[in-house]
Amino acid sequence: MPKRRRLEQSRVNYYAKRMTLPNRNAVLKAGIGVSLAFLLIGIAASPMTIPVYAQMETEAVLRSEGLFYALFGRHLEVRLLAAHFVALALALYSLFAVAFIYFFFEKTQAPEILFVAFFAISMAPETLRMTIPLGQVHEIPSLYLMIASRVVLFGRYFGVLSLFAASVHAAGYQSQRQGNAILLIVAAALFIALSVPVDTQTWDSSLAMLSGYASMFRLIEAGIGFITVASFFVATLPRGSREFVFIGTGSALALLGRGILLSADTWAGLPAGIVPLAIGTWLMCTRLHRIYLWL
Repeated sequence: MPKRRRLEQSRVNYYAKRMTLPNRNAVLKAGIGVSLAFLLIGIAASPMTIPVYAQMETEAVLRSEGLFYALFGRHLEVRLLAAHFVALALALYSLFAVAFIYFFFEKTQAPEILFVAFFAISMAPETLRMTIPLGQVHEIPSLYLMIASRVVLFGRYFGVLSLFAASVHAAGYQSQRQGNAILLIVAAALFIALSVPVDTQTWDSSLAMLSGYASMFRLIEAGIGFITVASFFVATLPRGSREFVFIGTGSALALLGRGILLSADTWAGLPAGIVPLAIGTWLMCTRLHRIYLWL
């Protein structure tokens, strides 16, 4: 058996002791259910929220300051209905991506793929941004708006940290228990989501409530994203596989598409974000499957 194959086989055996295929597949099934639930929430809210966007656009709203605005937004007009369908598209992407991972890796052990699935699942809660237009239709207590905003924040930080965990596993990190890594990610994302101050009275053009320290966390997220991509490329050396070049490229595309969609507030943002996100996810999944298929 070639040296690289022996190394990969030892990693799979090590991983299997901590996360069996049935357990991992059960987690993926739960992820499909979570994604479907958030998608149905968005669909159910659409008939009530879509009619109010025209009126909301006449109100004074702050422009989203995320990646999409930095790239294209300053030259395009705000369309809140576009932000609505971006949220639906993210939930739909989450559902299809996790279902694809489940069926594609159902009988294939791969340490990194569970974290890639978490990255996909993390975008499903974006439909909770619709609580803002729902507040224009019904009297929603500020407590519920606060909870929805913090769930969205948790999903965002959980997603980027999950992809980071996938990259460090690819680069050679082996935790004694994979569950410990998952708990650490959940704890970190939960701490950030609960600690950041949220203004339930002010929202931006991407239908996101304003939160404190936004600029600082965007820089931190960009740094984590850079390290994530670099770790996948670095994994090429110890693992001896050029597939990680494609996986690193896929992670960069996925993070780019995600960043565009999270702040998109015009129709141009939907194709500009969903295309690199879908291609990046496909690259990561297919190349990881190729690495572990025959082990």
